Amino acid sequence: MSELPILTSYIDGHFINSDTHFDNINPVNGQTIAHISEATPKMIEDAVISARAAQDSTWGKMTVNERCALLHKVADRMAEREEEFIAAEIADTGKSLFQVKTIDIPRGTANFRFFADLAKFNSGETFITDTPTEDKALNYSVNKPLGVVGVISPWNLPLLLATWKIAPAMACGNSVILKPSEETSSTAFLLAQVMDEVGIPKGAFNLILGRGSAVGDALTSHQGIDAITFTGASSTGRQIMRSVADRVKPISFELGGKNSAIVFADADLNKAIKGVTRSSFTNCGQVCLCSEKVYVHRSLFDAFVQGLKYEAEQIKIGYPKDKDVFIGPLVSKVHQQKVLSYYQLAKDEGATFITGGGIPKFNDERDMGCFIEPTIITGLSDDARVNQEEIFGPICHVSPFDDEDEVIERVNNTDYGLAASVWSENLSRAHRVSPS
Repeated sequence: MSELPILTSYIDGHFINSDTHFDNINPVNGQTIAHISEATPKMIEDAVISARAAQDSTWGKMTVNERCALLHKVADRMAEREEEFIAAEIADTGKSLFQVKTIDIPRGTANFRFFADLAKFNSGETFITDTPTEDKALNYSVNKPLGVVGVISPWNLPLLLATWKIAPAMACGNSVILKPSEETSSTAFLLAQVMDEVGIPKGAFNLILGRGSAVGDALTSHQGIDAITFTGASSTGRQIMRSVADRVKPISFELGGKNSAIVFADADLNKAIKGVTRSSFTNCGQVCLCSEKVYVHRSLFDAFVQGLKYEAEQIKIGYPKDKDVFIGPLVSKVHQQKVLSYYQLAKDEGATFITGGGIPKFNDERDMGCFIEPTIITGLSDDARVNQEEIFGPICHVSPFDDEDEVIERVNNTDYGLAASVWSENLSRAHRVSPS
C-alpha cells in the first residue's frame, strides 16, 4: 500500500475519496509525489447540489460584509500556511523558489483581500432620467449573485489564476466549484483545507479533482452550473463554448497568446535585452503573456541577438530551491514533447538556432524530469507555423524590421491578440504604437 498522500475532492464540506486514482508527478525528476482521487459523476452531481443549496440557504443570503470578512479569514489562514503552499506549488510545477515565494503564493493570497474589499464598494448605479410625460424617473441597479460558478484553472500559475477567479466570484455571493488542472492540484487541495478550517459554509466552495476529459467536460456541460470561467488552451475554450451554447451560459475566457516585443532603434539596448530575456523565458515560457516573437530594428539587430544569446545562456536551470535558479522544468513530459516538436518544426521550416534547441544534461535525477533549453531562433517568415502557433515554452524568434508602419502590420499578423511590449526611449512613439 502506497504511503504517498492522496488528494481528494471537497464537496459539501467533506473531503471525499473515490476508487479511481492517478499519479501526481514531480516534473523535476519524474517521481510520483502523491495520488489524485478522480471525482465520479455522482460526486460532480453532489457538488452542484451542494453549491445550489448554499446559494439558497447560507452563502447567497449573507451580507457582503459577512462574506468578505470570511474571505479575509481565508487570506489570513493562507498566510499562516504559506510555507505549505510554497512547497506544494514547487512540487507540482518545478518553479523556482524565488518566483513561487514572491509572486504565485502571496498574490494568490492577496486576491482574496483585494476582491473582498472591492465587493464592499461595488454599490451599483443610480441615475435620474426624463420620462415622456416630463416627469422624472429614478433608475438604479441591484447587484445579486449569479449562482453557481464553475472555475477551471490552468497548470502554469495554479494558485494565482485559480484565486483570481474564485475570490471575485465568492465575494459577489456566488458559490464556486473549482476544477484545477490534473497536473497541479496540490495547492487547490490546500485551499479547500483552508476554506474548511475558517468556516466557509458548506457548498459555497467545492473542489473537484480529475482529468479534463473525465471531470472538466462533465462540469462545463452540467445544467446546474450558471457560469463558467476558464483559463487555458484556445482549443479547450472552443469545446467549452460548444458545451454551454444550448443554455447561452455566461463564460469568461483567458485563452492562448502569441505575443510580440518590438525593440525600436531608440531603445536602451541593455534594458531591452534584459527585459526580453525575462518576458520570453520567465516560468520556462509557460505564461500566456510571454514574448514568443521579437521584432528588432535592423540597426540594432545583430547586437541585440548577441546580447540576448548571452543572457539566455546565463540563465540558471535546475532544482527549484537552488541559489539563483531562474527557471525549472516544463510542467510535464507531455508538454515537454510538445515544445520539442516545435523545436523540430523550427528546424524543418529553416530556422537558424542562435542558442538552445534541446534538453539540458545534468547526469543526475533531473534527467528524468521535464527540463528544456531556453532557445532563440531567427530566419523564419512571419507566416511560418512557429511564428503563428502558441508554443508555450522558452523560445523566441527574433526578426529585423525597418520602419514603424511595417512592424505594426507584422505584429498584428496573428490570430492572437493578448499582449505586446514596446521598447523605446521615445515616450511619444511608445504611446503612438501601443494602441496599434
